[in-house]
Amino acid sequence: MHPTLTIAIKAARKAGDIILRYHNQIDILTIENKAANDFVSEVDKAAEDAIIDELKYAFPDHSILGEENGKILGDERFQWIIDPLDGTTNYLHGFPQYSVSIALYIDNEARHAVVYDPFKEEMFTASKGDGAYLNEQRIRVSNTRGFENTLIGTGFPFKAPQHLDAYLAMFKTIHPQVSGIRRAGSAALDLAWMAAGRMDGFWEIELNIWDIAAGALIVREAGGFIGDFSGRGKYLETGNVVAGNEKVFKEILKAIHPHLTADLQR
Repeated sequence: MHPTLTIAIKAARKAGDIILRYHNQIDILTIENKAANDFVSEVDKAAEDAIIDELKYAFPDHSILGEENGKILGDERFQWIIDPLDGTTNYLHGFPQYSVSIALYIDNEARHAVVYDPFKEEMFTASKGDGAYLNEQRIRVSNTRGFENTLIGTGFPFKAPQHLDAYLAMFKTIHPQVSGIRRAGSAALDLAWMAAGRMDGFWEIELNIWDIAAGALIVREAGGFIGDFSGRGKYLETGNVVAGNEKVFKEILKAIHPHLTADLQR
């Protein structure tokens, strides 16, 4: 395992310890609304601070982009992108589907990634060119040959309600062609699960960069495809994401294409 990935794993575990410390004490937390349907608690902040402390101790010159603290200046060639608690709404309701997401980009290219589910003690990791792993066991995307008998992950656009009609049209197109569609509430974990073959594909509208940065590398290193709604690689910029093995990836793109508004085609 690469030493840099080892540091990221250590940071993720420290954040996970903080998250679990309060998961049965949600009623004592102070919860704020950052925007409509977008919540933050002191757990999010404390978990991110723990990650930053660990990364800055090991790599004091690196820059960091975090969901709660924003941009921390450093050498822009080395940028950590972190989400200390992806799935805050789930966490605040006691719904055990949330994760810590940490990725290192060097010269704008993903090199190392961690998605950690502290509740289930599942650590998904990847380093560029070295494959993807779950608790040190190699993982691969599923080998399904299209939509038939597949399970697809998604996310409703609660934070972008202007896209709801387009999203529902996509849903209606995909729904009758697959075995099931799941909305679990942590995009980083959805991508990691898809990389492990637990789901066959995934799509979502207007995610944040910290929701995608780690999961994207894990998907690719597990043999999967990930792109924006045109199939190209601008998903970190647009937040519009499609992922799957080669055939499912193409099927999702084909299904959603007729329903893309001008805003979703950028």
